[in-house]
Amino acid sequence: MRNEPATPVAATLPATGGSSARARQVVREAAAAWGLGEELVEDAELVVTELVSNGVDHATGPLELTVARTEAGLRIEVADRSPELPKPQPVQVESVRGRGLVIVAALSRAWGATPTDTGKSVWAELS
Repeated sequence: MRNEPATPVAATLPATGGSSARARQVVREAAAAWGLGEELVEDAELVVTELVSNGVDHATGPLELTVARTEAGLRIEVADRSPELPKPQPVQVESVRGRGLVIVAALSRAWGATPTDTGKSVWAELS
């Protein structure tokens, strides 16, 4: 039997520090409902944490999280109201911050950002 993509799961999150925990919960519950493996779920939790953290740090207004099942795994999108697209920066070894997009790129098969009418959507696909 082929696993058909399921209905996407969406949540509106405030642009505050506690939103990453809620985003991880949304991802974990969706992945469990879709029967995805634990390794993929753990990677997805790290990715959504980084995407939401970037939204909290660099955007305004609420964040829109969407988690969608794909044939190969899942797609995570975080939309915010800032038109500024993310720019990966060189990692500063002495800094505890600044590794978010490096982590997203390492754990995702693809990632990117798409401008929207109200800001942007940053997405990652995991398999």
